[in-house]
Amino acid sequence: MVNGFNQFYYAIDSYIIFFYRVTGIGMVDYLIGTFCLSLIAVLLGELTISLAIRANTAYLTGLSNRMKEKEALSIKAYETGNMAEYKALNKEATDAWGRKFFAMLAHSAAILWPVPFALGWMQTRFAGIDFPIAFPFSLVADSVGYTFSFFPIYVLARIVFGKLRPYLPYFASVHRKLAEMSA
Repeated sequence: MVNGFNQFYYAIDSYIIFFYRVTGIGMVDYLIGTFCLSLIAVLLGELTISLAIRANTAYLTGLSNRMKEKEALSIKAYETGNMAEYKALNKEATDAWGRKFFAMLAHSAAILWPVPFALGWMQTRFAGIDFPIAFPFSLVADSVGYTFSFFPIYVLARIVFGKLRPYLPYFASVHRKLAEMSA
């Protein structure tokens, strides 16, 4: 299997390394390249979750409708003083909420699957390269590797994508659908 990953990394290397050679200034290129690689990972993760949500829209919508219906019925039961029916309906509404919550949590995990592949590619290029760090962090360690720099840049790429998502052609519709589903 390692050989398969090496072949995969070799196949994508010429495309990804382009982003690491933009300016000719080593550290600047590293930051730009890592940001672009992170943005690609974000896009792949977001595409995956959008496809999963589209495939499961009927199920998630059904859970939302069931939750709202049982919640409304439980409120009516409470208002009429029927506590047994209120508790039963409230339990059903809570069950539907829990199912939707965990389904959305599972979908959210789909966002992260590209990260290990991005780090795997970075390992082929940056393993053994250490970046010196400044005081006061140097009290803990003198230098860090590529993984230490990847994660803050990945978070930045997520933030940038989050700000741009409502304006991107495909992802704008996904953004609206997610907003509708969370309401």
